[in-house]
Amino acid sequence: MALKIETLRCFCTVAQTGNLTEAADRLGRTQSAVSMTLKQFEDHLGRKLFEGERKNRLSPLGAQVFELALKQVRQFDQVVQDIEEAAIAEQGLLRIASVPSVAALIFPRVLSHLARQYPGVKVDLRDTDTQQVLDALVEGRADIGIASGYHALNGIRAVPLLRDRFGLVCSAEHPLIAQEAPPTLAQIASVPFIRNALCDLIESPQFHAAIDRAGVTIHNTHSLIAMVRTGDWVTVLPQTVTGYIPEATAFRLICDLPDHRQVFLYIHERLRFPDLVRATEKIILAENA
Repeated sequence: MALKIETLRCFCTVAQTGNLTEAADRLGRTQSAVSMTLKQFEDHLGRKLFEGERKNRLSPLGAQVFELALKQVRQFDQVVQDIEEAAIAEQGLLRIASVPSVAALIFPRVLSHLARQYPGVKVDLRDTDTQQVLDALVEGRADIGIASGYHALNGIRAVPLLRDRFGLVCSAEHPLIAQEAPPTLAQIASVPFIRNALCDLIESPQFHAAIDRAGVTIHNTHSLIAMVRTGDWVTVLPQTVTGYIPEATAFRLICDLPDHRQVFLYIHERLRFPDLVRATEKIILAENA
């Protein structure tokens, strides 16, 4: 039996819903057809994917298969969407994945230039963390990526884009913002701190010693900003966040934290619309010059 994408989709839907009836409704199939597909899948593997007959608890193998299968189903659906969008795009399809701070900073102007230069172009812009940007590039789901740090990727060219310092981000009324002298790492260690993924880019041992006891980690930038706006928490982020953080939040350099973040522009070398991508690269670099 050759595994088909619809077999994986059927399994993932049952795993997500926890029962055959709801899964059948979502898939537009009969319950017996869904049950038969699962049985064929398990027969092919020679092992059970669910514990018991109710389909509400995955087996250890089922949990592994679900993680792998869901990724493939989502990637397949994205490819289909890209193909359909490319077919109706007059000037082609441009897929961009970027870390949020840079996306908010440069893409409003970049997309305005593109709209004038390529009327009818379709743009798919996703703001996400660095690892997901790299995954999108490697898996062929992005033509252009903007990510923190340098990462060697096969078939993908990296160009330095910007360099900015890390600093304190917290409520505009926080005492560490209001005080006359720049804050120190010791002062930051004395208040509730929220760790975020970009903290891992900081190499200073003193910084990591200062925040070692941080009990909260938030990966989503908007959720992170919402937390520090309350005035109860602080965090550390690159200076480019000042381009989009709300007025109730402030950024300030830390006197004993000299670390910078390096941001790179990544260009996929296997392109469906090379002229469009190269033009976009030039616009991005010009806007950030």
